Amino acid sequence: MHASQPVPPLPCFDPSWALFLDVDGTLIEFARRPDEIEPRPELIETLGMLQRTFPLALISGRRISDLDRLFAPLRLPAAGQHGAERRSADGQINLAPVPQDVLIPARTTLGDWMRGRPGVVLEDKGLSMAVHYRGAPEREREASEVLEKAARPLGGMYEVRSGKMVAELRPSGYDKGRAIEAFMGEVPFMERVPVFVGDDATDEEGFKVVNRMGGLSIKVGEEPTVACWRLASVSEVLEWLSRCVKSMTPTWPGG
Repeated sequence: MHASQPVPPLPCFDPSWALFLDVDGTLIEFARRPDEIEPRPELIETLGMLQRTFPLALISGRRISDLDRLFAPLRLPAAGQHGAERRSADGQINLAPVPQDVLIPARTTLGDWMRGRPGVVLEDKGLSMAVHYRGAPEREREASEVLEKAARPLGGMYEVRSGKMVAELRPSGYDKGRAIEAFMGEVPFMERVPVFVGDDATDEEGFKVVNRMGGLSIKVGEEPTVACWRLASVSEVLEWLSRCVKSMTPTWPGG
């Protein structure tokens, strides 16, 4: 879907849904640094109420520990680091099977590159690494090049992917679509209609999976997308979720 195409109205809320939500740029506005974002006060309450209406999971590039901090006291099912770590509804943690020390050389390469480059932030997530250049957008090409350099010695175990003002080194074969597929194979998500809301290029794999399953794919923003519906901004997402809370009552055993 291109921005110029007419956007159909979002369907009415349905108790058969399973809800999957990206975080940065979808539920929370971007900040200059990744550690500076803060959810709006009403968001925690809204997510808690949604969890009593639908099975719900967060699908994010952030670590699960970061998501728990942002949305405390909630402890939601979540895919972190684009699915390289995933916490199911029963609390079980699944991690990408990569050697614990595999990123040590990459950390050295990226740490050396960071020196003397103000405005660039290196985020070490344990299983993946991200270079944020929102404070220095002229570094976009450099960021991708240094991550490609860091990836080459890893023998295909890692790949470089780009998002909004960020380039990431992450385990190969893991993405948000695969994470949604994994949730949809588990209770309480299975046999429901998947609904995924996201804003970035890294969410497109999730949209493709949801489209294939006959669900609802919702893009936040105006960039071209395979999603079938759009919301314009974080504010519109939060308003939409608030309307959902007001229109629904708990209808599943987890509620």
